[in-house]
Amino acid sequence: MSDSLSHLCGTAPLGEMAEKNHTIVTEFILLGFTDNQQLKVVIFVVILLIYLVILVGNLGMVTLIRIDSRLHTPMYFFLSHLALLDVGYSTIIAPQTLMFLVVESKVITFSGCAGQFYFICIAVSCECCLLGVMAYDRFMAIRNPLLYTVMSTRFCVLLVLASYLVGLANATFQTVFIFRLSFCRSNVINHFFCDGPPLLKLSCSDTHIADMVHFIFSTVIALSTVLTIIISYVCILVAILRINSTEGRRKAFSTCASHLMAVSIFYGTAIFMYLRPNSKYSMDQDKIISVFYALVIPMLNPLIYSLRNKEVKEAFRRIQDRKVLSL
Repeated sequence: MSDSLSHLCGTAPLGEMAEKNHTIVTEFILLGFTDNQQLKVVIFVVILLIYLVILVGNLGMVTLIRIDSRLHTPMYFFLSHLALLDVGYSTIIAPQTLMFLVVESKVITFSGCAGQFYFICIAVSCECCLLGVMAYDRFMAIRNPLLYTVMSTRFCVLLVLASYLVGLANATFQTVFIFRLSFCRSNVINHFFCDGPPLLKLSCSDTHIADMVHFIFSTVIALSTVLTIIISYVCILVAILRINSTEGRRKAFSTCASHLMAVSIFYGTAIFMYLRPNSKYSMDQDKIISVFYALVIPMLNPLIYSLRNKEVKEAFRRIQDRKVLSL
């Protein structure tokens, strides 16, 4: 009977621990948002609509950048990778969340949870680094426009690869330190996906080192990219103030406005979410914040970069004109 209960709870006896009424978790149950059926329907519709906008907006942005040769510049090269990251990030979370809102079972295997956390960690870290790279790109475009026009494709590719390598390193370290812990108290995660803070709360072993690794890596990546962004924009501001014409200043500011808005939204949410001691976390509050940075921000990014970007709007009009002429 005890073995059956262990199986139902997603746990399995392990040697001497079983004799001490301890079990090791082999699967987790994601608690999700609510048990209210009517509210579930509303949440399902909202998340589905957001996810569809994410796919259409970001994949549309990538397609537009690839099709229009005038957008083959470093800025849009980085923007296309940001859009792909947003699609990948939301796809890791949204389909599973939608499924768990429909089905009764909300079980995810231990390896599945570790995999989800790993890829989410890669996406968040890469997005941080890419936003820093894009700030440097804006600095180069405004401070040294002549050098910017000959900025090599190889250098841009290296910057993107460096962003991905940082993401891989961060995700590997954090995943190893978190999932090597013992989870024997409960297998119910008070969240809608596998994230670091709620997982650390479930562990029955000493989480001090894992907490420190999580906090240090998150802090180093966040602060280094934030400093890159701040330094870049201080230099940009100095360069803009040296521009004599009002029209030139306006154009310089407009090229930075979209990126500044995206940076403010992303870092404001991420810093509030991750750069806090584990004891300060409120899971119910963080579910709402997680929805914002995991789904709302990937939805807003293509809107920010398209609605406030003259070049993107002109490229879209050119494609529409070509379709009209072909018809």
